[in-house]
Amino acid sequence: MGCGFESHALRLPAVFSFFGDVACMAVLLEIRNASKRYGEQVLLEEASATITDDGKVGFVGRNGAGKSTLLKVILGEEELDGGEIIHHPRLRLGYLRQHDPFQPEESALDFLVRDSNQPDWKCGEVAGQFELKGDYLHGPVRELSGGWQTRVKLAALLLHEPNLLLLDEPTNFLDLRTQVLLEHFLRGFREACLIVSHDRSFLTATCDRTLDLSRGKLTTYPGKITAFLTQQREHQEHLQRVNATTLAKKKQLERFINKNRAKASTASQARSKTKQLERLELEDLESVSPTAAIRCPEVTPRQGAALRCQDLVIGYDDHTVAQGISLEIDHGARVAIVGDNGQGKTTFLRTLVGSLESKEGRIKWGYGCDVGTYAQHVYTTLPEHETVLDNLQRVSAMGTPTQRILNLAGAMLFRNAAVEKKIKVLSGGERARLCLSGLLLGGYNVLVLDEPGNHLDVETVEALASALCSYGGSVIFTSHDRTFVNAVATNVIEVGGGQVVHYPGSYKRYVERIEQEVDDAEGLRASEKPMGKAEGKQRGNGGQDARKRRKAIAAIEKTVARLDADKRDKKQRMVEVTDPEEALHLHSAIQKVEKELADAEESWLLLQEDDSV
Repeated sequence: MGCGFESHALRLPAVFSFFGDVACMAVLLEIRNASKRYGEQVLLEEASATITDDGKVGFVGRNGAGKSTLLKVILGEEELDGGEIIHHPRLRLGYLRQHDPFQPEESALDFLVRDSNQPDWKCGEVAGQFELKGDYLHGPVRELSGGWQTRVKLAALLLHEPNLLLLDEPTNFLDLRTQVLLEHFLRGFREACLIVSHDRSFLTATCDRTLDLSRGKLTTYPGKITAFLTQQREHQEHLQRVNATTLAKKKQLERFINKNRAKASTASQARSKTKQLERLELEDLESVSPTAAIRCPEVTPRQGAALRCQDLVIGYDDHTVAQGISLEIDHGARVAIVGDNGQGKTTFLRTLVGSLESKEGRIKWGYGCDVGTYAQHVYTTLPEHETVLDNLQRVSAMGTPTQRILNLAGAMLFRNAAVEKKIKVLSGGERARLCLSGLLLGGYNVLVLDEPGNHLDVETVEALASALCSYGGSVIFTSHDRTFVNAVATNVIEVGGGQVVHYPGSYKRYVERIEQEVDDAEGLRASEKPMGKAEGKQRGNGGQDARKRRKAIAAIEKTVARLDADKRDKKQRMVEVTDPEEALHLHSAIQKVEKELADAEESWLLLQEDDSV
């Protein structure tokens, strides 16, 4: 279908198990002894896990661990080398893809009706949950921003009524308001979800379980991501303490053996200690993946203003994005640029660093400011013929010792032979780390970063946040990762409504404001009743008949929804039954429900026509 939604398990080329055990009916999907490798890289090694119908699972793991590959296997787009993926016969998968499913000049409502085969009133009702109305619902969908298009795709998924949603990095490039809407939707979604995301705030808000993929193994934790990571860290610290104790014991035994094995009187004791030494083993810590140890350049702190904007107007030849911008950023500040997508955050940053000329006004950087820039998608412009080391040597500040370059490359996980890799073979995450490495080798005392966390895994984003917090220079940045922004930002600048201004509160307060606005909008929408085109006229005449009509419409809509669900349930049971008499009974029941449904829809149409008179 257009949005990439797979609505029926039989469409997926996988192994099926018709679970006979009643206790297994809650298992929607089982991963059993799954193995998958690409060349020498092992992604899955006899990995097993189950997804049940009563939970939302946050799927985590380092970049390149194989999370997206496993989703493709579940969808039937790739095959396992060994093992199986077992789908429950009632499984209805919904998958949010990144490709464009829309037709030319199609409105969001047209797409939802075409994709779901649902009536327009139902499509409009579901679209309303994502604030899709007015021009956003009836205008050309291809003219919407990426965030609004994502809302349309999510509405399409909901209309297909899946019982397991697969979401792969759904918050990438979504503004805060859309993220909050998505969280509200997922918290209210009564079916199961499997969500891949590097955003811990998002996973904490939406998921009650955690599935970790590490070194080919799947581990299920019956709790939120924060509790899982705490337990994981405590376990590793415990193993490190055990190993430290074991090493100390080994050294003690070795000293005793070396001192006493040559003496006849103590030789037997030495032999006994040798056996003890052989039995001592270190705990395996190889499950701990290396983490980027990011260090920002050491710069001399400065006082006063790092940047002044006076009566600045930003935009393009054909339109103005924002005007009347007068603000000041102090040296040492870490400023988060926030606002809804499409309001001009990237335009503002591009204007500050000179990649886009201002339309009017003045931008003045402070004396001695040396500005380094990390732009969205900058990693796509890297020279593919260069190696990692070639690139870092070229972009480093003049006179940077090769050993310092190698040390930073190693800290960013380009170790040993990895520095000789050609850029053309690097993944998106590796290229992003390479760009950050070059930026940190440049010695800049001002960093302007546009979405630096995209394509970085959770651990690397945390390391970057920690490094920026200890950086002596100034940072101006955008990010959709709330955990990252909350950790780094000391000041907030809001872009929206044609203005760029300092936000008077903290980033936490800004998030709370957006959440309240979304709550208020949802409360208003819930209180609204369906109204016809002649609403104003009916209100003017007292509206008594109109109110009765709207009440009847609302009642019929509930009846239609109930009958529709009943029909689907009976059709599903029809597929599963083996008794001919029961099948005949179900067939008659389905015909009865279909007639009642047709009558109800006809009544709804008649009432709508009356309401428009």
